[in-house]
Amino acid sequence: MTVARHAGLRRGGVAVLEICALAALYYGSAKLGLLQQLVRSQVTPLWPPTGIAVAALLLRGPRIWPGIALGALLANLSLGPSGAALFLIVVGNTLAPLCSYALLRRAGFRIGLDRLHDALALIFLGAFAGMLVSATAGSGTLVLTGALGPDRFWPTWWVWWTGDAMGVLVVTPVLLVLRRAWPPRPVVPARWAEVLLLLAATACVGVVDTGRTPLLFLGFPLLIWAAFRFRLAGAAPVALAVSTFAIIAATHGSGPFAEHGMLGDMVTLQAYNASSALTGLLVAAAVTERDRSQKEIARACGHLADLVSRLSDTGTKPVPPTTAASPAPSVERQYYRSTHRPAPPPRRPADPS
Repeated sequence: MTVARHAGLRRGGVAVLEICALAALYYGSAKLGLLQQLVRSQVTPLWPPTGIAVAALLLRGPRIWPGIALGALLANLSLGPSGAALFLIVVGNTLAPLCSYALLRRAGFRIGLDRLHDALALIFLGAFAGMLVSATAGSGTLVLTGALGPDRFWPTWWVWWTGDAMGVLVVTPVLLVLRRAWPPRPVVPARWAEVLLLLAATACVGVVDTGRTPLLFLGFPLLIWAAFRFRLAGAAPVALAVSTFAIIAATHGSGPFAEHGMLGDMVTLQAYNASSALTGLLVAAAVTERDRSQKEIARACGHLADLVSRLSDTGTKPVPPTTAASPAPSVERQYYRSTHRPAPPPRRPADPS
């Protein structure tokens, strides 16, 4: 009884620590996301807390949802909404990751993101579908409380929804990769040199993208390179970096984001961010599936070669598979039949007539 009680207290203490850690991460990432706010100092084109919340639910389960609620409460408390508005926004920010988690579990999502099915599920269920809850609850609350005019509902809703969705698309994969990241063994110098070259190229693209004439399309070759050579471990961080560079360019109003309205800028920005995230995730998943198929084919060929070698050593010939109604004879019976064949019957003499 005492041992069970101590184990229960230990599990409870671990759960409390996880909830507090998640709340702190949610609050800290919210402050970082608000540095690029666009609407009423609380709507941003990239909301990292949603990506952290979805990743935490996938890794630790739904029991840590109070950490999401606590982090959302602390993040929105300093923004000045009324009590009712604060409650509705916190409820929406908490329910959205829980809906994404439920949809992903329903679809059989695997946190390894090593299948094309998993990448599509994260994009369309975890990001696009699940974040409808928070965008609708938040934007509707701001309009109902008079913080926004009715004519600002759809622009605010669009920025809110795409910001939450981008948080899932670019932040969640990075966290899932960090969970199982380890250096390759043995360490190949050429591999590390390629990593450093990719980092340098990403930094150079960031300088160009955040300049006066950003060339956003330069990020796509980096995404394809990272996905082909390093799979999700390379594609996820590069997608996050490329999206961050585009957001900085949009907030500065440079390049393709100059002299356009907020809605037009957000459509352009989020279309680019979604395209880059889709490219990185889908190419990485497709390459991972290809590698797994090649390994399975090689393993099957090895088993087949081993079987042929063993049959050759015993002097038997491979027999085609039979149905369940007529099972294949044993190897000993095949060998006996091949060495003890009955003599053919004598031929009858031809009739002289």
